[in-house]
Amino acid sequence: MPATNLMSLDILVPVLMCVALLWWFGRGMSLRAMLITTVVTLVLIAAVLAVTGGLNR
Repeated sequence: MPATNLMSLDILVPVLMCVALLWWFGRGMSLRAMLITTVVTLVLIAAVLAVTGGLNR
């Protein structure tokens, strides 16, 4: 599998998991709380991908 396809899966899978979890847990949350949770989660995912991408090089 080419590296570009693997990298897109590395990004796509965590984002889809984030969306699914936010949908499930966010049913009782306000819009502002859900947006804050989304931003924090995506920043954490980006940090993990940056660290793991840096370790693989």
